[in-house]
Amino acid sequence: MTMQALLLEAVEQRVLRRLDAQFAMMVAGNDQPAVMLAAAILSRDAGEGHVCLPLSRLVVDDKTPAPLQACFALVGEAINWQDVLLQSHGVSTGDLPTPLILCAERLYLNRMWRNELAIARFFNESNQPLPYDPPQLHQTLNALFDDSGSVNWQKVAAAVALTRRISVISGGPGTGKTTTVAKLLAALIQMAGEQKCRIRLAAPTGKAAARLTESLGGALQKLPLNDAQRTLFPNEASTLHRLLGAQPGSQRLRYHAGNPLHLDVLVVDEASMIDLTMMSRLIDALPPHARVIFLGDRDQLASVEAGAVLGDICHYASAGYTLPRAQELSELTGCSIEGTSDPVAGALRDSLCLLQKSYRFGSDSGIGQLAAAVNRGDRNAIRAVFNGDFQDIEKKPLQTGEEYLAMLEDAVQGYQRFLHCVHQQESPEAVIAAFGEYQLLCALREGPFGVTGLNERLEQTLSQKRKIIRQPHSRWYEGRPVMISRNDSALGLFNGDIGIALDRGQGLRVWFQMPDGSVKSVQPSRLPEHETAWAMTVHKSQGSEFDHAVLILPVQMSPVITRELVYTAITRARKRLSLYVDERVLAQAVTTRIERRSGLSAIFESV
Repeated sequence: MTMQALLLEAVEQRVLRRLDAQFAMMVAGNDQPAVMLAAAILSRDAGEGHVCLPLSRLVVDDKTPAPLQACFALVGEAINWQDVLLQSHGVSTGDLPTPLILCAERLYLNRMWRNELAIARFFNESNQPLPYDPPQLHQTLNALFDDSGSVNWQKVAAAVALTRRISVISGGPGTGKTTTVAKLLAALIQMAGEQKCRIRLAAPTGKAAARLTESLGGALQKLPLNDAQRTLFPNEASTLHRLLGAQPGSQRLRYHAGNPLHLDVLVVDEASMIDLTMMSRLIDALPPHARVIFLGDRDQLASVEAGAVLGDICHYASAGYTLPRAQELSELTGCSIEGTSDPVAGALRDSLCLLQKSYRFGSDSGIGQLAAAVNRGDRNAIRAVFNGDFQDIEKKPLQTGEEYLAMLEDAVQGYQRFLHCVHQQESPEAVIAAFGEYQLLCALREGPFGVTGLNERLEQTLSQKRKIIRQPHSRWYEGRPVMISRNDSALGLFNGDIGIALDRGQGLRVWFQMPDGSVKSVQPSRLPEHETAWAMTVHKSQGSEFDHAVLILPVQMSPVITRELVYTAITRARKRLSLYVDERVLAQAVTTRIERRSGLSAIFESV
């Protein structure tokens, strides 16, 4: 059999996507079976979120599916992948515009290689120290941050961001990322004096942007600023798509290297959700003088698309600062900061700060304890948390049909206040706020434990109980929550935005809360692609928080159920967390880490 026939067989057996096989056939013919196979595997891996394919992975092992084993048998075992690939017209080392790039034993799609290179250069070469007045900065920091006796990591984070063009602040829920940023922006405004400082705020999704707007606005009220200084603060955050000027029906953005953004300081929240391509486009659009502050939680899920940029960067946060940088930050903050003599990725490490103290979850919080235990992968500690006397968490089984029905009944109760607001014809703002109090989160998309199946079953239950009134032959009803799944910049709606269908005298319209707090309504027929949102995937919930979050895991283990997924779901809960989960599945999940292969670490360490 030819390699082409074997790849098509792998497609039939769902080991590869049709796209992977077609791409491989475009790159190489049957006279280059090894190149065709490498291209197909690279394309598949890119679809799974990997940026590159190390050549060491081009081997058969216990996990290799049978159709791919047949492909490897055709090319033979004793193959020098480097030589074979570089003999192909479809592969180069970056000196020619080829579909595949081979760089330091790593195979890339051309676009991925260019994006990764741009990001590496940005964090390595563009991140120069900024001039500052040490006494002035020391005084400003002391005025804004309390002296706590131990190391005040919020103060250190502000000092890091104020002395570097590019900085990354990572921390779990309740560690005070927003408070830190509000204070450091206040410091920038105070130190700029008469000079105007153009500040913009952005986040990957509409929900995350709205949350950033709300939380920064709240933090701003508590700061010692005069009216003139307050006016310099931006009053709303936008999505990254809106910031970069995404245009309907086009991949082109309004802002790029030839037409950079008009700003001096950019704050980007929920940076873990930014994929490789979006990060590259954002970097491309920044003016050379702009200061950039990335916020996020390195332990959360990476983006759905390829890459885990924040995770790759924050990998070095635990290595500590270089000795000169530790001394500089100690003098500026008055905190005693230890440095290390390890030179690896020194410039990058000196731009990072890890916030380590949670102000939201104390020792009496089951949510906080569980999140920490999951993050460590400590199964004994997880068991101890569930056996403890915590009021804010509960774990329920989901093995039988009766238990599944009980979970649906619990969900009806959970959405009770929201449904009451809908029936009472309360304002769209009140209805949207009520919906944000409770949320079902799933690991899977399909099946009875996935988003699709659960939404369907819950709608049936709500309809039977007369909580919603469904119209024949229509998916629409008053109170239907929907989530946008495709950006539509013309309507100002973006992937992840949640709206509620309500009739307020103009027929059924879908109401959305915008980042500035206002609401707008859209006719259902005009909506871009969307889906019902009684239940959503954990991925889609990133950037949101709910008073009561409910995680539903299937009874069988799945590759998508990982430590990062469970941690992200737990940290969506503000006050209460419910888990419907089999103990064995949970135990396995917390020991399974997401792997996202990229070359960023290798590039950072080679500098």
